[in-house]
Amino acid sequence: MARRSSSRAVYTFFCLLALTGATYARFISDNPSNQPVPSFIRLNTLFATESCEQTYGFLPCTTTVLGNIFLILIYGFLMFKAATYLSSGSELLLEILGPGIIGGLFLPMLGALPDAMLILVSGISGTKETAQSQVSVGMGLLAGSTVMLLTIIWGTCVIVGKCDIEGHFAIDGKDTKGLSLTGSGVTTDIWTTYAAIIMAVSVLPFLVVQLPQVMNSTSGRHLAVLIGLVISLSLLISYCLYQVFQPWIQRRRYAYVRHKHIISGVLTHLRMRGLGRLFTEHGHPNEHVTKKLFEAIDINKDNHLSTSELRALMLGIRLDEVNLDEDGAVDKVMKDFDTSLDSKVDYREFVLGISKWMDEAMQFKSGNSRIDGPDTIAHLTEFHEDTKRQIFLLGPQGDAGEQGGEAVEGGVKSTKWTSVKAVLLLLLGTAIAAAFADPLVDAVDNFSDATSIPTFFISFIALPLATNSSEAVSAIIFASRKKQASASLTFSELYGAVTMNNVLCLSVFLALVYYRGLTWDFSSEVLVIFIVCVVMGVFGSLRTTFPLWTCFLAFSLYPFSLALVYVLDYVFGWS
Repeated sequence: MARRSSSRAVYTFFCLLALTGATYARFISDNPSNQPVPSFIRLNTLFATESCEQTYGFLPCTTTVLGNIFLILIYGFLMFKAATYLSSGSELLLEILGPGIIGGLFLPMLGALPDAMLILVSGISGTKETAQSQVSVGMGLLAGSTVMLLTIIWGTCVIVGKCDIEGHFAIDGKDTKGLSLTGSGVTTDIWTTYAAIIMAVSVLPFLVVQLPQVMNSTSGRHLAVLIGLVISLSLLISYCLYQVFQPWIQRRRYAYVRHKHIISGVLTHLRMRGLGRLFTEHGHPNEHVTKKLFEAIDINKDNHLSTSELRALMLGIRLDEVNLDEDGAVDKVMKDFDTSLDSKVDYREFVLGISKWMDEAMQFKSGNSRIDGPDTIAHLTEFHEDTKRQIFLLGPQGDAGEQGGEAVEGGVKSTKWTSVKAVLLLLLGTAIAAAFADPLVDAVDNFSDATSIPTFFISFIALPLATNSSEAVSAIIFASRKKQASASLTFSELYGAVTMNNVLCLSVFLALVYYRGLTWDFSSEVLVIFIVCVVMGVFGSLRTTFPLWTCFLAFSLYPFSLALVYVLDYVFGWS
């Protein structure tokens, strides 16, 4: 239904072009006295090349305000469809192949492709003077996309994804506190804070390029652009590699925290069950207590702890709070305790294993090694609660990267068709973005000439709506599921999209400036990007729970950004 509507819209567009072009031609032929033509009639100049330059030699152009608004809407709609096709194709590929090279390297670049295409065409064609004039369209798009994602979309996701906050965490699916500014909000996992940190770091190339302006130097500006380009490309490669290996890192981190949770649970249980200190004040095993514990666990009295006996021990430990099964816990104990590899644990191995685990547990906060004192129970309990909190913050990441196999099991035929569909959507989206990026930039530039509104403000406000709408809708839909996992995915994607803007799109922009020998004069725009990315990046890295009041902080940054650029450029004359 959506495709049929979009097809009708395109068809209607070209019909309007034909009608307006014909009307304009008849008007010229019937007006031998060359009377002034009302501006609202001069919508199309297919047959009047002296008024404006037609993209590709045949696409319509106009010098009127209404005409350019019409063209911006049409070309913007086509760029929106391109972004939608790219997003749909990316999601299909991700379902089949999972994260890794596809999800970490290929898809983030596709998401930034419409923006990168618009930035490229804004300065690649025409004379150097034309490119210098149009390149602020690309800078406006870059700044506008970043600010829109981190302010309007970020704040909206907090509102639609809010749940009741209890004990510093938002409870999945529970939303009974209404619009409570502090009692409702969203909680993300620890990986989302890493994404926020990476986003804040990604503004480094902006600062490098800006150094000559800060130092009032004109000689080193071209070199600064080259250095910024090298740094930007290096960050792009590093970010893609991180995305490729992130699923593996997540699984390792999740497994490590689960291991610590088992350690804390077992030691707390043994310490309380032994009714005495496991170690003396000198750090040596208390044989009276450890021997008694070993004999209590050794049900069949064969001087060895078997798998079944260890499983019986695990039943008394509250590992089910974080969905850790007893069999997995038993495997962890066997792996660390069974040094003889005979699938049994004797008394010597039992004592060595407890000693090793106690050393690891007592390093938590206190840094003491195996000192069992009056505060040990409280210390182990705090350690146990901390590991439980870390597992919650990590989220359901233990199975990351396994969804690709599930898709394959659904049938080879189905997978092949999905792959073909994904590739076709990606090709269609890329073709549309490549074809209509240049006409859209021309329409924005012509609208700026017709209205005397700077191209930066037009592209800052209007173009992100076309190139980032699919990402925005997808983020809001995910956030509305009101779960920690969906909120984590939502905000990670927002941070990731901004990071890709800051490294991929900036790389394209700097390469364009360096290749064409253009002047870098975007101090206020760079300052806006820097402030918004650093504020939201630091804010997102310092906390995992965002109460409802935080959305107003994000919303306020959008008008602040526009006002700051206006004041710096048109009051203080920075540009």
